[in-house]
Amino acid sequence: MDDMIICRCEGVYLSDILKAIEEGASSVPGIKKRVRAGMGYCQGRVCQPVIRDMLESKTGGEKMPPQQRAQTPVRPVLLDDMIRR
Repeated sequence: MDDMIICRCEGVYLSDILKAIEEGASSVPGIKKRVRAGMGYCQGRVCQPVIRDMLESKTGGEKMPPQQRAQTPVRPVLLDDMIRR
C-alpha cells in the first residue's frame, strides 16, 4: 500500500509523504518542500485534498493544516515574441 502514487504529476508515493510527516512536516507546504508533492502540472489540485486528509488523521484532527497557495502556471517566452507585439 505504501507504493501508491499520491501525486501523479511528480510521482510522489504514499511512503514518501508518510516519511515527510514523520520527519516533522505539519502542513501541505511543508510536505511540498520535502517531496515535491503539489509542484507538478496540476499545482496540487489533485493531491492536496488527499495530503490534507492524511495530515489531519496523523495530527489527530486538532486543526486544519494550512493549504498551499495557488500559483499561476508560468512558461518561458522568447524575447523576440515580446518585441514583435
